[in-house]
Amino acid sequence: MTTRPPKSGGPKGRKPQAGKFDAGKFKPGKFQADGRARTGPRTSARDAAERAARNRGDDAGARDPWGAQGAAAAAPARPAKPRRDTAAPRGPLAAKPGSRPVSKRSEAPAPAPAPSPAPTPGPTRREQRAAASATLASGVQTLMVEPDEAGMRIDRFLTARFPLLPFTRVQTIVRKGELRVDGKRAKPNDRLEPGMSVRVPPLRLDQPSERPRNAAREQDDAEFIRSLILYEDADMMILNKPFGLAVQGGSGTVRHVDGLLAALTGPDGQKPRLVHRLDKDTAGCLIVAKTRLAAATLAKSFRSRAARKIYWALTAGVPRVRQGRVSTYLAKEEPTDADARMRVAKHGDEGASHALTYYAMVDQAAQKLSWLSFKPVTGRTHQLRAHAAHIGHPIVGDPKYFSVENWELPGGIQNRLHLLARRIVIPHPRTGKPVDVSAPLPPHMAQSWNLLGFDATRYDPIVEAPEA
Repeated sequence: MTTRPPKSGGPKGRKPQAGKFDAGKFKPGKFQADGRARTGPRTSARDAAERAARNRGDDAGARDPWGAQGAAAAAPARPAKPRRDTAAPRGPLAAKPGSRPVSKRSEAPAPAPAPSPAPTPGPTRREQRAAASATLASGVQTLMVEPDEAGMRIDRFLTARFPLLPFTRVQTIVRKGELRVDGKRAKPNDRLEPGMSVRVPPLRLDQPSERPRNAAREQDDAEFIRSLILYEDADMMILNKPFGLAVQGGSGTVRHVDGLLAALTGPDGQKPRLVHRLDKDTAGCLIVAKTRLAAATLAKSFRSRAARKIYWALTAGVPRVRQGRVSTYLAKEEPTDADARMRVAKHGDEGASHALTYYAMVDQAAQKLSWLSFKPVTGRTHQLRAHAAHIGHPIVGDPKYFSVENWELPGGIQNRLHLLARRIVIPHPRTGKPVDVSAPLPPHMAQSWNLLGFDATRYDPIVEAPEA
């Protein structure tokens, strides 16, 4: 009896399907480099590596991470991208279009990275600020508020970051809404917190020609500033600002306190910083912080009204109410002018801010002149000068607010602003203990006091005045 051989494909006689495990797709005559015959797909990680190399068009031997030759060739740079015009092997092992030719498990291990060089130290704070001041931001940039800048006003923040930027320009940028804090428009008196982002528009200012450093001039500036010191320690100092010296630079102002303080820059690059301002023609106590932390702490004392300020003034006429309180809203007559005259406004008017001042008459002369002591609770621009004019007794020598008809300046009294920041009491930025400093009368006011017979050592009647 003749029997037929069984059909291939198993007992059911099915024909083998051409596909992944079709033995006909393999070339039986091929062997691997170690002599082992190929018996099926993906028999080892070595096979996968060789297939990936062929798909990339590389030399399989050079991509062999297990052989001595491949280990030596593993160090060079990473291979180029796969060449699409290279003929790929056909059959079940051919890579599909758009797919990776080898799985993540079969990739050759990356060569050990070379030891990285020691990191170079970055620029110091002084170098960063110097670079910012030198370039003045030719394009839009975003600045991050640092922890030691917490509580700073937005205009002071810009002035600190860009010392060469005029303060009037800073106010213009903020007023026009060109400055954004966390994506929102900012006001000049807005306070910053650490982590906030400040978007600064292109400043595009012409750089002033850098003048050569003059050691003799810097020495003179340093000696002049030191001659004004009424109080000094490691954190702060209080200056006796003279009449006619501006606190900050502006249009046509070359010599000012802020510029002179640069002569006292320490070896660590810390320049003394202004904490508050006085009008150019107002003499007296001016606080300067020696460190950024001290500046932030002192500024908070002013905002919280923990600082006590006493001003002396010579005014026209004698007030009927010897001791009183002035509470108004003040706004600029010309909002675009940084030094514009202030006017008494109504609540809700654009740009109007509340201003509160206590006053008391210390002495008077022939019912024509009064020695008034002012205690401002708020700190608005020209507040005391505007309030003195508002109650009908403007300060003598005030070119902006003095407008009394048929009034003549008595002989021997100079036509200069008779306003002195007489005394300031403020908590120390580190110890919290009160620092109490008084400034002497400037020469023109001392002359008037002597002429009128006023005693500068007399008790000030509103030191203990309430604040509400």
